[in-house]
Amino acid sequence: MLEFDRATKQFARVAALDDCSFVAKSGRLTGFLGPNGAGKTTAMRAVFGLVELDAGAVRWNDAPIATAERARFGYMPEERGLYPRMRVRDQLLYLGRLCGRGRVDVNRSVNTWLEQLGLAERASDRLDALSHGNQQRVQLIAALINEPDLLVLDEPFSGLDPLAIASMAELLATVAQAGATVLFSSHQLDLVEDLCEDVVIIDHGRVVLAGELEALRAAVPDRFVDIHTRGPAPDWSSLSSARVVACHDGHTRLRVDRATDLGQVIGLARHTADLVSFAYQPPTLSELFRDAVAS
Repeated sequence: MLEFDRATKQFARVAALDDCSFVAKSGRLTGFLGPNGAGKTTAMRAVFGLVELDAGAVRWNDAPIATAERARFGYMPEERGLYPRMRVRDQLLYLGRLCGRGRVDVNRSVNTWLEQLGLAERASDRLDALSHGNQQRVQLIAALINEPDLLVLDEPFSGLDPLAIASMAELLATVAQAGATVLFSSHQLDLVEDLCEDVVIIDHGRVVLAGELEALRAAVPDRFVDIHTRGPAPDWSSLSSARVVACHDGHTRLRVDRATDLGQVIGLARHTADLVSFAYQPPTLSELFRDAVAS
């Protein structure tokens, strides 16, 4: 388990981390979310000793993180750190040896990951001869060579096409199922919602919401109603307990409190239009995120 305990870091007048506390559990995927400049990258760098905290601590399994622990971590930074003119296999073998593993062990791991990610035939190519998506895969392999207990990824899905995103998501889920702690940041909230059990939302260096995603959604007092109608748009202004979140081409999303009479909502829809579908549900992760960073 990775734990941030009141981690604090100041850069000049900017509080990159402000009494930041949260946990990322073993065997689970944790989405690490926040607006640009919220402190996500600073927090990730602190795990690897690339940023020295002013106060607080980052712990692994209730103990301080030292060199031996970091040798069992994997990190994929947002700004990729590979050598563009070096051949793929050569640099992966080199990076694997830096983790302290034997040559045979590293060679086996590199071959396994190259095969699994469909890069075995490109192993002798220079990195800069690969597409952006394949370079992203190589960077991921660099983080996985040492079969890490903790995998930290900063915007791993950035710039990937839908097929590559699906492949990356499946791989991260497999790594977590094998017992690793996986913490990653992303602005693609629909993807995080589909993939992660836990989320941490940070804003101005401070955690504003954290926990199991389904529990966080269930705890919101409001509910959301998705209505699809054909014909004239209903006049939703007559519903005092409802607010229109979105309305386009017969599709309306209403935010309502739990005391709202749903029969009244359905009746109003049917009064002026044909009701095609109706769904009553908790907020999406995007709506949780907007509420958390706006408060």
